[in-house]
This record gives sequence, C-alpha cells and structure tokens, in this order.
Amino acid sequence: MTAMKLQKLLYYSQAWSLVWDERPLFSAQIEAWANGPVVPSIYALHRGAFKLPRDFFDEEGDPSVLTQDQRDTVDAVLRHYGNKSSAWLSELTHREAPWKQARRGLRPGDRGAQTITHGAMAEYYGGLIR
Repeated sequence: MTAMKLQKLLYYSQAWSLVWDERPLFSAQIEAWANGPVVPSIYALHRGAFKLPRDFFDEEGDPSVLTQDQRDTVDAVLRHYGNKSSAWLSELTHREAPWKQARRGLRPGDRGAQTITHGAMAEYYGGLIR
C-alpha cells in the first residue's frame, strides 16, 4: 500500500467513525495538506516512503484494541474505499467540504497544516447519508 493511500483510509475511517459511532476512532489530529488529509503522527512513521512494507502494519498497529463497532467501521471503509487508488482518494478529498474548508485561503500546492475538525467531518459525511 502507498503511504498516501494509508493516509486517506485513516481519514475516511475517522470521518465515518464520527458519523456511525458518534466518536473518534483515534485521537490524533488530521491536517489538510496539499495532497489531501494527513495524520502527521503517522506520517512521521513513514516519512520518505512511497510504498509501505507489509510489516509496517505489524509493527505500528494493534487491531485487538479496537471495539467491534470500530472494527465494523474500518471494515466498511476498506470495502468502500480500499480498492481505489491513492490518486483517486486524494482527488475525492479535494472535492469534499472538510478539506476545502481547512484549506481556505491557500492556493493549490501551498503547504498548510490546518486541522480538519471532527465537527466538519461529522457534519459533511453525516449529511451524505441523510
């Protein structure tokens, strides 16, 4: 998996957890970078890598800490978004309000570190299912 795809899947997992489970999946902030949403604390673990080695996930994650609701959310996100390319996912985030709002005032390609708020994600993605 590419590092960019991991970042987008983390973003969508967080967003849909806020909608379906009414709570965050994880505590780390998500920032609106030029190529889409990024979890900086995870980026620090894979910085400079385009493709992540398979054992990256063995070393950096423990799925046993997830509740059943959290697992169901992650599984649903992977079923819906998992077969999409990192470029497709990035383009999708660029069309959606939470990233666009956090990037307000920045030109395409400009560096930015504005947080995409839980409120913005919950409101936007919650509105998609109403």
